[in-house]
Amino acid sequence: MSDLKPLFGPDDVEVLERVTPFQGFFRVDTLTLRHRQYSGGWGKPVRRELFVRPQASAVLPYDPRRGEILLVEQFRVGALEWRQSPWCLELIAGIADKDGESAADLIRREAMEEAGITLGEMETIAAYMPSPGGTNERLQVFVGQADLADAGGIFGCPDEGEDIRALTVPVAEIPELLASGLVDNAASLIALQWLLLHRDRLDAAWDGV
Repeated sequence: MSDLKPLFGPDDVEVLERVTPFQGFFRVDTLTLRHRQYSGGWGKPVRRELFVRPQASAVLPYDPRRGEILLVEQFRVGALEWRQSPWCLELIAGIADKDGESAADLIRREAMEEAGITLGEMETIAAYMPSPGGTNERLQVFVGQADLADAGGIFGCPDEGEDIRALTVPVAEIPELLASGLVDNAASLIALQWLLLHRDRLDAAWDGV
């Protein structure tokens, strides 16, 4: 494993210039920088555009007693031009936009807003960078215990343009769902496959919660 550790760190990058040509709901920065190279010395200055996003969190609600999960479906502009439908099945998720709010508290709030459910015990599945070649976004993914007996319906904050459908899916149908291609975003794929690997352990821990 020692061979897999990066040879360089933050001190091996020199930002020569950073400007912000766009600032809206999100931000785009243009950086001129140079960094050390494996062959030795510093490389030539390069220009990189960076899509700046706050940290985000997502959760897969799981009911061990019913053997069900909950997913949400909503319109996504990024899927408009190439996908069969721009309405995507995905995890409950949100962006850290409140000072001092932890990732766990953020996702509990989003679970109520997007699906009307209260989360119990939670466990971190992964924390990763969706696309570090062009954005600084970092996503923390959880699995959360939930009672899904009466879950489902239409949710969201209308004043934020949200129109979200929450629906439950039997865990037994996850392999078929993965094979269907209906779920094609990274956080959901990671969480669903993780649950298949760790379900027995979660059932033992959460069935009595």
